[in-house]
Amino acid sequence: MLAGLAASALMNADAPATSPKNTYLEIKTWRFHNSPENQPARVADYLEHGLSPALSRAGARLDGAFSNVIGPGGPYYITLTQFPSLGTMQEVLAKLAADEKHEQALRKLSSGTGLPFVRVESSLLRSFDGMPEPAISSTLGDSSRVFELRTYESQTFLTLARKVGMFNGGEMQIFQRLGFRPVFFGETIIGSGQPNLMYMLSYNDLAERGRLWRAFGSDPEWKKLVSRPELKDSEIVANISNVILAPLRFSAIR
Repeated sequence: MLAGLAASALMNADAPATSPKNTYLEIKTWRFHNSPENQPARVADYLEHGLSPALSRAGARLDGAFSNVIGPGGPYYITLTQFPSLGTMQEVLAKLAADEKHEQALRKLSSGTGLPFVRVESSLLRSFDGMPEPAISSTLGDSSRVFELRTYESQTFLTLARKVGMFNGGEMQIFQRLGFRPVFFGETIIGSGQPNLMYMLSYNDLAERGRLWRAFGSDPEWKKLVSRPELKDSEIVANISNVILAPLRFSAIR
């Protein structure tokens, strides 16, 4: 965790004291298999009626819940939980452990035939200075909206800090100007594949996604930004992966 925080520390060494407070984002992947156990429906019921209200009672928030549409390893859900601070996260976990209603929801989840899910994977992210909290109200819309979760692996924690600074110092603003709808940006401090960062964008549909990325690639400001030798992808990005998601019915972000 300390190594993962190094990139943020380097990036924020000269940040003003009045900058917004960064939040912490837990990304969970709930992996299923296709079987009579009906795992997706069981987990969705738990997320909506068990975990989400329990997190609210404990002082956190389940911001988003999504199912995979395009990407390897399906079927799965991805959930996004927001914590105001690491201290709050510790308090929330203690409250969840003592929450009788949440315990009942866990028992219900486990009471069906077979297993309720295959495995759960988790990463903890620290939000970027340029977007300290996930956007919720600005992403409300029709249920056909699609979401893209992108992961950028970097060569070292020093090059990761450069890429994070690039997002905060121009790339994020280009997204917004062109009409992308960013949901969150975060640096992974606990999780696999480090050093890396993750971010999520939303679109009305896949056709809009294609149009926006074409506009991004030809944007003069983007070309100027990426022309700096120290900010070329070959210098600061080792690998890019992405998945396309759809919001579950109860997701706050949709």
